[in-house]
Amino acid sequence: MNVIETGIEGLLILEPRIFKDVRGYFFESFSQREFEEKVGPVRFVQDNESMSTYGVMRGLHFQRPPYTQTKLVRCVSGRVLDVAVDIRLGSPTYGQHVAVELSAENHRQFFISKGFAHGFAVLSETAVFQYKCDEFYHPEADDGISILDGSLGIDWRIPTDKAILSEKDTRHGMLVDFKSPFTYPHNQ
Repeated sequence: MNVIETGIEGLLILEPRIFKDVRGYFFESFSQREFEEKVGPVRFVQDNESMSTYGVMRGLHFQRPPYTQTKLVRCVSGRVLDVAVDIRLGSPTYGQHVAVELSAENHRQFFISKGFAHGFAVLSETAVFQYKCDEFYHPEADDGISILDGSLGIDWRIPTDKAILSEKDTRHGMLVDFKSPFTYPHNQ
């Protein structure tokens, strides 16, 4: 596994070693041992999967303390633009984001520490998206920032008139009005 630094502490791009031959390919999508050696100790407790069509935008989600989540995400079918926004008060990169294309072809994964709002946009006809979390889902801790907040400077690569959002995601506020429960460097 190759680990790529992103320029924002707590966000990493992971590329697996892929073994190809006439039969197809093989790779380890996750190895706890290698992950701990190269990224750090994280105990994942829940895996999630979603299927979405072109234009679907999900996010920007996070869970409030004490149920914060670290995530390891990947796209196993199709293509998505995956984004994490730093919402840790006191962070030198507060309000900044990293965007990475994840696809079935590039097999990349995106590691997102606690203290980030996360979302993605589907760029292909359909996409199957999977992610590991180190905390269980707690609906009472569920929160978010508007995925369409222009102050974040995110190019979602989806025309606004083609964007498909859930009702819940249309209710999230803008970053400027947000009172973050996360602090830097603790990100809890």
